[in-house]
Amino acid sequence: MKFMIKPLSAMLLLASSLNCYSAEKITIMVGGIEKQIYLPAKLAEQLGYLKETGLEIELLSEPAGVNAETEMLSGAAQGVVGFYDHTIDLQARGKLVESVVQFSQAPGEVILVSKAAASAIKSPADFKGKTLGVTGLGSSTNFLTQYLAAKAGVKNSEFTTLPVGAGSTFIAAMAQGKIDAGMTTEPTISKLTSSGAASVLVDLRTMKETEAALGGAYPAACLYMPTAWVSSHKEQVQKIVTAFVKTLKYIKTHSAKEITEKMPPDYYTANKQMYIDALEGSKQMFTGDGVMPESGPATVLKVLNGFDKAVQGKSINLANTFTTDFVKAAR
Repeated sequence: MKFMIKPLSAMLLLASSLNCYSAEKITIMVGGIEKQIYLPAKLAEQLGYLKETGLEIELLSEPAGVNAETEMLSGAAQGVVGFYDHTIDLQARGKLVESVVQFSQAPGEVILVSKAAASAIKSPADFKGKTLGVTGLGSSTNFLTQYLAAKAGVKNSEFTTLPVGAGSTFIAAMAQGKIDAGMTTEPTISKLTSSGAASVLVDLRTMKETEAALGGAYPAACLYMPTAWVSSHKEQVQKIVTAFVKTLKYIKTHSAKEITEKMPPDYYTANKQMYIDALEGSKQMFTGDGVMPESGPATVLKVLNGFDKAVQGKSINLANTFTTDFVKAAR
């Protein structure tokens, strides 16, 4: 009898061990997890919604969306919390990825001009001969900067874009005079404007300002994944999307102060009220339900066609750059 119990126990332990490792770990890269434009990612974790999925989900951060995209394409991550425009740019390059839940309908970005260059840069038409900071070459900040310049009649060859990341590295680049202006997000915007080190040139934090500058709603932050992975992991994708839809609803129904209370203290460092005020001013950029704005994809394609040589002249099937199936099921 003892002889039979021992191997049975061993078998049960082995089965339990195998079961622990049978669940696939899902890594999601975030293009700067501390940025308020990507707040739904960390907030979903803080609220416990990602844990409720029963999946092993890890959020990792890259300072620039283009770096997060590279990690996904290499297979090191299953998804990216980044800008929707990458799905179009990648399709033009022969790679199929799609947004499965849309976080925002406006970029939430701002072009700041340094105090030293304020007298010389009054609009994007003055970018000629200047050095402009972006999070990374090929990033969405780079895309939007190039578009705003082209719209103002300035060719990409007439100014320099310098990858300076976000947060402290962006602030340092501006303080050291390495960039004359640059595109960044909250809470970096408030830190620089409150100190007088920079001023706002182009504001894309609200729907009204975005429509004026870009010609319509500009779906930006989202969770995008390789189409092939989505097709073969529908159950997992549904659980993740449902968690994010719950998070977006939380954002819509709670104040900036209540949301900030849920975030890790190091996200707002020494000035909590500044973080709250910044979030209050731009909270409307989030969709509230995860649905892709109806006219949004066409606006993004128009913007990319304005300067992106990879997209220009290509036949882009916008229907393949996003799906609303998982969001509808979550609702």
